[in-house]
Amino acid sequence: MLRRRFARATIVAFTLALPTSVWVAAQALQRSVYVSALGQDGAPVSSLTPGDVAVREDKVAREILRISSADQPMQLALLVDNSQAAEPLVRDYREALPAFIKGVAGDPSGAKHEISIITLADRPTINTDYTADIDRLTKGAQRIFASPGSGSLLLDGILEISQGFSKRRSPRPVIVAITTEGPELSERHYDTVLEPLRASGAAFHVVSIGAPVNNDQNRSIVLQLGTRDSGGRYDTVLAGTALTGRLKQVAAELTHQFRVTYARPNTLIPPERVSVTAARPGLTVRGIPVKEPREGERPR
Repeated sequence: MLRRRFARATIVAFTLALPTSVWVAAQALQRSVYVSALGQDGAPVSSLTPGDVAVREDKVAREILRISSADQPMQLALLVDNSQAAEPLVRDYREALPAFIKGVAGDPSGAKHEISIITLADRPTINTDYTADIDRLTKGAQRIFASPGSGSLLLDGILEISQGFSKRRSPRPVIVAITTEGPELSERHYDTVLEPLRASGAAFHVVSIGAPVNNDQNRSIVLQLGTRDSGGRYDTVLAGTALTGRLKQVAAELTHQFRVTYARPNTLIPPERVSVTAARPGLTVRGIPVKEPREGERPR
């Protein structure tokens, strides 16, 4: 009897002596976010510590357990506006797109990312299906021509790609859209595009070429909210000659991300919003929750 009491007392004492983080990790679920962290010069930082960022769920701060490099392969859809408005940009496309492809393929982690090229004139069309073959993707980029008399169906493209990611349960989906300020011909309300985008878990990045003149309200809302809510970036360059440099920046950001793992209380109701903010001066961070596979399911 005395031995049993002593054993129970020892277990209680050991449990109380456990560090708080160990206790929290044992009692909570672990969830992760993919995080981009940029320094004051706009370049990705080489390291990130738990004190550099804050993760909140519905405005409630969560304890960060660990940070590692994001080495999960991406499945990246590259949407390219090849409508008539892009006719002066074809030469710039043929320089910028291969540079972006090589930048993504040169991920320091060695991850083999799959990229697909989809053109948007008249209807979303697969130029090159998902592959990690740089030569095949480069040849696809060289085949892009502007389509005379056409407009862009960017919103249709975002919707179809998002639905495809959800169907395949892609573990790390990304959409990068290159747009012009030509007419948008998609007949989509912004909600019908934003909801599938959110459900897919895809990070959404946009590089728009030219001065903002497109007056399509639904498109403007999708580009603004879609990039903001998915941890993406929304850049505008005034000339096609600046496209190569900007796409290289996007590629560098995507290939230097971190996976931040934090503790979440084991509750029945999941949070409506997960946000990541910088806790260190001079640091800019963006993040999107990692899409967790369903129980007993492997991502395809």
